[in-house]
Amino acid sequence: MKYVNLGKTGMKVSRLCLGMMSYGSKQWREWLLEEQEAKPFVKRALEAGINFFDTADVYSTGESERITGRLLRESGVKRENIIVATKVHGQMSDDINDRGLSRKHILDSIDKSLQRLGMDYVDLYQIHRWDYETPIEETMEALNDVVRAGKARYIGASSMFAWQFLEALHVSETHGWTKFVSMQNHYNLVYREEEREMIPLCIDQGIGLIPWSPLARGFFAGNRKRGGGGETVRANSDPFGNSLYFRDEDFIVAERVTELAQKRGVSGSQIALAWILSKPYITAPIIGATKMDHLDQAIAALDIKLSEDEIRRLEEAYKPHPVLGHS
Repeated sequence: MKYVNLGKTGMKVSRLCLGMMSYGSKQWREWLLEEQEAKPFVKRALEAGINFFDTADVYSTGESERITGRLLRESGVKRENIIVATKVHGQMSDDINDRGLSRKHILDSIDKSLQRLGMDYVDLYQIHRWDYETPIEETMEALNDVVRAGKARYIGASSMFAWQFLEALHVSETHGWTKFVSMQNHYNLVYREEEREMIPLCIDQGIGLIPWSPLARGFFAGNRKRGGGGETVRANSDPFGNSLYFRDEDFIVAERVTELAQKRGVSGSQIALAWILSKPYITAPIIGATKMDHLDQAIAALDIKLSEDEIRRLEEAYKPHPVLGHS
């Protein structure tokens, strides 16, 4: 396993991050794995040297955090040897204040997340989305207080517009508050709009990029169908994924991925992951795995090096997309 610093921090993370959204309650998403099914995946990830695990309070309405905490404790790995990230923003109950990025919700939510995780702190506490109803000053001061209280070591953000992220960075710098060190953005071979503004901003500011959906929710597995859906349970029960991809030009890119994968003797998902890992500005893509082969292939993809010509052929069929994944 290879390790790199997360942005400008001194904290080193594995080049792959295991996304824990895949583990939770089937009542939330029918394709998810529940705790005992998830256990071998955490074990395999740790054996491979993955030290970075990402979850969120809203995943299975807290169950993902509970599973993440229990499985990491049961693994026997020392707490200080793993990097745990979670997020705040989503609606957690019917209560009017149990959502968003108000000071109240952030301070309530970090305590609830730590209780579910069974941990004294998280390494990375991230805002899951932008809150248009709360002043960014209120949000950043609350996050600063979370760090000063020792409940989080660093803070990060997820999908938003570049101007919003820059405003948050500016507010933190102006007040001397803790600044975001990472951006978990939507980025893959069939959604590259982040290359316009967000990625250049993060490069300029030394922000670590840990993109979500680097494999486009299974789009490169070769089992998706034009018009939506596919051959798997997830493909047929993932309306969010259907809203993100499945344009005609997306399938052209996917066909080129399949073509190169067959030539290389690897899977399409491995080619898509090798592409994103080829970008020097990417710290650690967040991968999901519900089959052990998915995880093994992702780990093996670390050793796949694409040529400039191969990268050019994969990229040249891309067409601009509307902004997707900010809500």
